[in-house]
Amino acid sequence: MLPAPAGFCALREEPLAADRHPGKQPLAGKRVVVTRAPEQAQNFVRQLERLGAEVILFPTVAFNDPADTGALDSAIRSLEQFDWVFFTSANAVRYFSKRCRAMALDCATLQAPRPMVAAVGPVTGEVASEEGFRVDYVAEHHSGQGLAGELWGALTDRRILLPRSDRADAAFPTKLREIAAEVVDPVAYCTGIPASSEGKALERIRRGDVDVLAFASPSAVQNFAEAVGAESLEILSGRARFAAIGPATAAAIREAGLRVDIEAAEATSSALADAIADYFASRPTGAKTS
Repeated sequence: MLPAPAGFCALREEPLAADRHPGKQPLAGKRVVVTRAPEQAQNFVRQLERLGAEVILFPTVAFNDPADTGALDSAIRSLEQFDWVFFTSANAVRYFSKRCRAMALDCATLQAPRPMVAAVGPVTGEVASEEGFRVDYVAEHHSGQGLAGELWGALTDRRILLPRSDRADAAFPTKLREIAAEVVDPVAYCTGIPASSEGKALERIRRGDVDVLAFASPSAVQNFAEAVGAESLEILSGRARFAAIGPATAAAIREAGLRVDIEAAEATSSALADAIADYFASRPTGAKTS
């Protein structure tokens, strides 16, 4: 039986972090490095600034269309043959929808009567709705593994379309293939390194002149480590706090030989801002955090 569809309560992330600390600025004087792509960072930056942080923008990921869209195009043309489409990120929705438009197809007319659409979390679900999809299920636990677990009984012998990044790991489709008849996972977008990461932000980071480094994806962690170098990572490990948006990102931080000091309770920028604020709010004013 299909679980009851999750509602879109609290979809807008922007006000939530500040609401947790009304009238207070637990991040006053703290320098927080935001590594998200500029087009994804605006709400997170506003949340951190509202909590008193000085935000240092240092994007370590960039997104682009795949060079070869053949597999994705084929899946879109045969969309009615799938039982489910799983969107595991807002980027997956946006690039999938962009390709639909390039093929002169309307997302709003592609679903009747199937496939059903599931989103990994409320933000991804909201973006899918804005693009014209009927969102049938939103995961309560904001991860691919959580989505698979929650829908386990509804996926047996089903055909699932999973448009993803070229750098997405294999764990989620592997889990789905344990129960589904078929999983098709074409590349919907490519995750890469920004053209240039040099500048004053990098200089400050390499000196360890920051308090928190915030990461929202394993790719961001891997690209950051490559950009700053091993020597700077060692300096940072003794001076800054490493914050992860979720378990996959936390695992990437540990794989880089670093500790995870802060982890969001949910995989949203609001929850990450809350976690960073809570971390410092729990420490007496003037207390050392290193």
